[in-house]
Amino acid sequence: MLSQDSNDDTEDVSLFDAEEETANRPKKSKVRHPVASFFHLFFRVSAIVVYLLCEFLSSSFIACMVTIILLLSCDFWAVKNVTGRLMVGLRWWNHIDEDGKSHWVFESREATPQDNKTVSEAESRIFWLGLIACPVLWVIFAFSALFSFRVKWLAVVIMGVVLQGANLYGYIRCKVGSRKNLTSMATSYLGKQFLRQVSVFWM
Repeated sequence: MLSQDSNDDTEDVSLFDAEEETANRPKKSKVRHPVASFFHLFFRVSAIVVYLLCEFLSSSFIACMVTIILLLSCDFWAVKNVTGRLMVGLRWWNHIDEDGKSHWVFESREATPQDNKTVSEAESRIFWLGLIACPVLWVIFAFSALFSFRVKWLAVVIMGVVLQGANLYGYIRCKVGSRKNLTSMATSYLGKQFLRQVSVFWM
């Protein structure tokens, strides 16, 4: 489990009490949740396809914009609340305590022998591929809209970057730990690269 970070309001909480009955299922490389895997990709890919083809599908900018935003919103909800929990055992959300203080919670299923039996490598690859590739495409679209002076599309593209980037950031926090851990990993990596370059220089 992730430990609580003193620099923010991340909490250490139990995960998936209602899904303990799935622990005895055998580990398989095939897709165990085909519906969740389908919708994990369907909304985000559909939003990208509509954005690329909207000028050919409809002459109404408003209709295209509303369609894309609806698809992005459905994708955000599905990935945040359903597919991450089923496909990779991760979940994140925000709640307000009695004092009105906001808490961000990042959960990861404990790595146990029984839990490893429920992991699908195929689903994990599908989840992370879709989670990482699509925000990268929206960032490319943002630069393209900016440099081509398509100002009216810039707001739509920024919405795609924000919604899909938020899920990417949340699940990275769930996967590798709190912000403090991320900072430590980055510092350690840069330190190793620096030492490697120094070693090569003096050889």
